[in-house]
Amino acid sequence: MSTSPDRQSGLATSRAHSARVYDYILGGKDHYPVDAEAGDAMCRHWPALPVHMMENRRFMHRAGRFLAEECGIRQFLDVGTGLPTSPNLHEVVQEVAPESHVVYVDNDPIVLAHARALLQSSPEGATAYVDADMHDPDAILDSQEFQELIDLDRPVGLMVIGIMHFILPPDDHRLVRRLLDPLPSGSYLAMTIGTADFAPEEVNRVAQEYREQGMPFVLRDLPAATSFFDGLEIQEPGVTQVHTWRPGPEQDGVDGRDIAMYGAVARKP
Repeated sequence: MSTSPDRQSGLATSRAHSARVYDYILGGKDHYPVDAEAGDAMCRHWPALPVHMMENRRFMHRAGRFLAEECGIRQFLDVGTGLPTSPNLHEVVQEVAPESHVVYVDNDPIVLAHARALLQSSPEGATAYVDADMHDPDAILDSQEFQELIDLDRPVGLMVIGIMHFILPPDDHRLVRRLLDPLPSGSYLAMTIGTADFAPEEVNRVAQEYREQGMPFVLRDLPAATSFFDGLEIQEPGVTQVHTWRPGPEQDGVDGRDIAMYGAVARKP
């Protein structure tokens, strides 16, 4: 999801977009030369960036499975979904519960085009895509897709993965709360938050590169990351680097210095 004014001009290719840079660094094909140039510059600053990005996505997979399998969540709101690289959230949760509903939100025209083509739900479940920006949460909550697929009498899994470093204070907490407030008790927030706590020099250089490419960027330490979960019941193992949150075999050998993201899942009382 981008905060760029290029959104107003439709399919803009003159400026790098966060979702397309992410796609490029992870080896995808849905990007433009400007995105590749930005991605290459970022990886020169920090060669571990592809590892970091992959572990952020793997956290999303594990958190989604945890919510579906262990918490019984059957409807999800995924804000800042990015390009639909398989497995997507609905593929993960519908493997556990085919009847699950997933509403994706992003605001890049390329993401929109691919999402509509590729986000194929199970027959028992449903997926939808909302073309909206996290800075306008009412557009998300008032959308026809959200209204049709999300039943606010039942718990919801709110996924805010790999987006908060593009949301600057003082709006950051307000926007998250605006999305969380309508959700009923028993809902969950799964979130990742960018940090420079483990490789400060390299990660701050990457952050500066994002800013120079026209993408606002903020990094947060552990107390700041934890503050997003105030008033919620943080699930074990707490707020940790994403690769250490309920890790699987894929996380064996991952170096903590290569991960610049905290992650956690918390329940709304």
